[in-house]
Amino acid sequence: MANQFDVAVIGAGAAGMMCAAVAGQRGKKVVLIDHASRLAEKIRISGGGRCNFTNLHAGPQNFISNNPHFCRSALARYTPQDFLALVKRYRIAYHEKHKGQLFCDHSSEQIIDMLKAECDLGHVAWRMPCRIEAIGRQGEAFRLDTDAGVLLADNVVIATGGLSIPKIGATDFAFRIAKQFGLKLIEPRPALVPLTFDHAAWEPFVPLAGIALEVDIETGEKKSRAHFREDLLFTHRGLSGPAVLQISSFWEPGAPLMLNLLPETDVAHTLIEGKGTFKKNLGNLLAQWMPARLAEGWLLANGFKPDARLADMQDKALRKLGESLNRWVIIPNGSEGYKKAEVTRGGVDTRELSQQSMMANKVPGLHFIGEAVDVTGWLGGYNFQWAWASGTAAGLSI
Repeated sequence: MANQFDVAVIGAGAAGMMCAAVAGQRGKKVVLIDHASRLAEKIRISGGGRCNFTNLHAGPQNFISNNPHFCRSALARYTPQDFLALVKRYRIAYHEKHKGQLFCDHSSEQIIDMLKAECDLGHVAWRMPCRIEAIGRQGEAFRLDTDAGVLLADNVVIATGGLSIPKIGATDFAFRIAKQFGLKLIEPRPALVPLTFDHAAWEPFVPLAGIALEVDIETGEKKSRAHFREDLLFTHRGLSGPAVLQISSFWEPGAPLMLNLLPETDVAHTLIEGKGTFKKNLGNLLAQWMPARLAEGWLLANGFKPDARLADMQDKALRKLGESLNRWVIIPNGSEGYKKAEVTRGGVDTRELSQQSMMANKVPGLHFIGEAVDVTGWLGGYNFQWAWASGTAAGLSI
C-alpha cells in the first residue's frame, strides 16, 4: 500500500505543487514526482529572482490558445485575488510593478517555500529526484515505473511544463505522454522569446545595442493582429525587451513586425511644421524625443546626416524620416529558441481536455495542467496565474 496513491502529480513546479497541495488538503493520498534534485527552478529564476507570481488584471483576454475559451472556467474559479490571499496568509511582502504585475519584495524562494508548506499540510509524499521510465495501466490504476520503484495511482496529473529553458531541466515528457495516450498536440514553439534578424540586414543597428525605449509594436492582420505598447531593447543580434517578448508569442515566421519608435509624436508632421521655428540640427532635435545615441544612430542607419539643419531639409526627406520612425517595418528571421524562451506556446490540444477538471476526455484519470497545455499567457505574471488556476481545477476535481 505504501506505493499506492489516489493521485500522482508529475512535475513539482508551479502547477504541480498547487495541484498536489489542493488535492492533498482534500484528503487525497498524493505523491509528487520530479526528476530534478532542486525544487521549482523556474519559479526560482523568474522575475529576476523575485517571481512575478500573478497579474491583477489576468483574464481570458491575456492568453493565447487554438481554443481561446478553454481557459475561462479555471481562471474564473481561481483568480489573482485568490492567490494573493494565500501570499498574504504567509505574510510574504510584495509590490505591484508596471501594469498589474505582482512581485515578491525579497525572493522567489518565499513562493517555493509557501507551496512546499501547502503540500506538507496536505501530507503530500515526495519522490525527488525520481525519473519515470514508463507509464501504463495496471487494472483500473495507472502504473508508473520509476527509478525508485513502481508506483500505482488512480489519477495521474502531468505538470512537467514545456520545452522552454532546457538548461534547468525542461523536456518533452508531457507531449510524449499525450501522444502515448492518443491525445492531439498543437505544435509547440518558443514564446516570450527575443527575435533575431539577418546578420547583414541588422548590421546598421548593431551600434544601438543596449538602448531601450517605449514603443508600439504589432504583427498580423485583422483577427490575428496583435499590438502592444512596451519597452524595446536593441541587442547585438536583434531586438528584445518586453515589447518583443510579448509580440513573439503572436509572430508567425516570415511575417513583418511594425514598430512605432515615437508613438506619441507624428514625426514627419512635427518636423515639416517646425522648419521655420526649430533652429537645431536633426540629431539634436530627435534627441529631445529619444536617447541621443539612438537619434544619431538612427539617422546614420537611414542615410541622414545628424548635423543637417532642419531648415535645409526637403519635405520629402522629412516624410521618409518620419515613416522610418513611426512605421519601421522589419522581418525577423527567427528567434533565440527554447534556450531563451520564457514559455512554450502550443502543447496538449485543449479540445482533448475537460475545462472543468483538466482531465483527458478519452483517458479517465489522466490530467494535464500548466504550461503543458495549449494555453499561453502574456508576459507579466499571467503564466503563473494559469499554473495556479489549472492546478487548482485539477486538484479540486479529483
